[in-house]
Amino acid sequence: MQIANEEQAEYWGKSASGAKWLTYEDQLDQLMSPVLELVLDRAGLQPGMRVLDVGSGTGASSIAAAQAVGKEGHVLAADVSQPFLDRASDRASEAGLQNIAFQFADAQSHPFNEGDRDAMISRFGVMFFEDTVAAFANMARALKPDGQMTFAAWGPLRPNPWFKLPHVAATERLGNPPNVDRNAPGPLAFHDRDRVTGLLEQAGLQDIRAEAVALTLHFKGSLLDCAGLCTRVGPAARVINHFDGTPEDVTAIQHKVAEAFRPFATEDAVHIPAEINLFQARRAE
Repeated sequence: MQIANEEQAEYWGKSASGAKWLTYEDQLDQLMSPVLELVLDRAGLQPGMRVLDVGSGTGASSIAAAQAVGKEGHVLAADVSQPFLDRASDRASEAGLQNIAFQFADAQSHPFNEGDRDAMISRFGVMFFEDTVAAFANMARALKPDGQMTFAAWGPLRPNPWFKLPHVAATERLGNPPNVDRNAPGPLAFHDRDRVTGLLEQAGLQDIRAEAVALTLHFKGSLLDCAGLCTRVGPAARVINHFDGTPEDVTAIQHKVAEAFRPFATEDAVHIPAEINLFQARRAE
């Protein structure tokens, strides 16, 4: 299979960093559930629809979509990580779902059946393409005429303390890693809504809409547990890895993050405000 985004495939499918998303699957799915609910609500999936789920990860979005479209519908879950797809397949079997297929695929270049899908969805799965215009054009070809894309991406850094505060804590302890292009493939690549709508236009899509949606992410557990997750995935983890942080560094950063998140904490949970960019567009008729 042709892989246009080899670096991303290596990261998500083979690296220790990518594997952490399997280890902390339950916590991450719980934390991101409001984002998935937003995507599914706006996608308006109906029984009998055929859906493409891009960057399907370990299966939460595909399973929810399969339940929404019912036995007469179908979901094609596409991801560049075979370990994620294997886990997603196991979860679908556990749920008794037979209307999902799992495809190891780079959505930028994979030859999806043209005009086969009523809708495309993605929860944080489309910010990583080497050529975003080519990727959206390829995904659009998989849609039926007037078929709709609905996908969520992180908004800017400032209104997203889940990213900002751990990054600050880690860099204060260890220093700043080399600067990268804010629009380069990565979690925050779609922070600029105007830029992304322009890319969708270049890809030939129509009826393009972009909206900043305020949500609250919910972590069930203690402040320190929440901070611990931040040192294992996300920007703090990347800083720690870059500087080969010691266990003492990790502990210090966890405590800094816990203190920064204190205003969001209740007795048994942490409620973190977030700003999500929600995009929708349609394939031309």
